[in-house]
Amino acid sequence: MAEARDGHEALERVRELRPDLVVMDVQMPVAGGVEGVRLIRELGPQPRIVMLTVSDEDDDLFASVAAGANGYLLKNVDPDVFCDLLRGVMRGEAPISPAIAHKLLAALRGAGPLPGGREEAGSTAPDGGALTPRETEILQLLAGGLTNKEIAARLAIGEGTVKNHVHHALEKLHLSNRAQAAAFAIREGLVPRSQAPG
Repeated sequence: MAEARDGHEALERVRELRPDLVVMDVQMPVAGGVEGVRLIRELGPQPRIVMLTVSDEDDDLFASVAAGANGYLLKNVDPDVFCDLLRGVMRGEAPISPAIAHKLLAALRGAGPLPGGREEAGSTAPDGGALTPRETEILQLLAGGLTNKEIAARLAIGEGTVKNHVHHALEKLHLSNRAQAAAFAIREGLVPRSQAPG
């Protein structure tokens, strides 16, 4: 375990220690958490990053998701719940505080890309080719709010197979996490907005 005072120092700790999980504060001196996420993501898809903050401002939320955060939690979360959510992110879940999830879903139902997001992200898959029918099907179910386990049961395939398809779809679309994939699926009309979770 290690600590960092700002986003640049967090990047150095990640380079040095190669952790599986980073908990990042949105508001830090010198280089804030969102910049820290961007810098860490330039190293590759790992580690998983959860933003922990007192801020429920839309700009912070959307900028964090667009930068590649895997989750976004408010600091008032119960410690036991917090630990459970961190275990969940290691299983591929995307922990988001309920108040924050409401804002995210409202934005997904609105027109256009997420505020603060990369408008071009996920619109095409220029380097990896088109999504396969199975990848598209899994993205639809993911955007509908199903977990990997539920998707596996629905499609009668292994949970590991679902994870592989999600991983390949994220690579093709140049996205970092399930929340961005769900946003892409809804924005591109793969899932009717009326069927989006929430």
